[in-house]
Amino acid sequence: MLTEIIFDIETQKLFENIDSSDPADLGVSIVCLYKRQIDQDQNEISGQMYSFWPDDFDSMWPLFTNVDRIIGFNSKKFDAPALAPLSPFDFLSLNHFDLMDHVKQALGFRLSLNALARQCLNQSKTDVSTNAVIYWRQHTKKSLQKLKTYCQQDVYVTRDIYDYGLKNKQLKFKDKWNTIRSFPIDFSYPAPSPQTSLF
Repeated sequence: MLTEIIFDIETQKLFENIDSSDPADLGVSIVCLYKRQIDQDQNEISGQMYSFWPDDFDSMWPLFTNVDRIIGFNSKKFDAPALAPLSPFDFLSLNHFDLMDHVKQALGFRLSLNALARQCLNQSKTDVSTNAVIYWRQHTKKSLQKLKTYCQQDVYVTRDIYDYGLKNKQLKFKDKWNTIRSFPIDFSYPAPSPQTSLF
């Protein structure tokens, strides 16, 4: 059995609000993560969604330990660096698996989560990240619920694209000529190394 986390964060600011290009300077408003167990055929056995506001982060970090993969979308360049300074351990050294990296390696360019969701899942993101910052700034019960719902939905979309790629060994997108294109992708776990006999 393997343990995976699929996660996403939202930030308190946009890059246009700060004087650097470091995600850590944006401030994290919420972290949503889906922790699950999968079998050797990569079928989900059980899973649970968690959401954490900044005051709750202390209880969040243990969930990230002892997992086989921490899955995100553009997470190595954005989500993980934003969280790293807040972590009590070396968050960047964990086993991060960034779907964006694999898409870029396969195509030579980046795609948005929404572009993949539309063609692979026949669904779209429920909101945009600029609104997530507005919801945090409003800081009402209603706006924070919108923020939480949006972040959780991005986690579910990321999970479903990951699972689609695992099952179909490909992803799909619509190119600039409005043509649906598919490309091969491999999200599978490496085969275990054979044990070397000492005798």
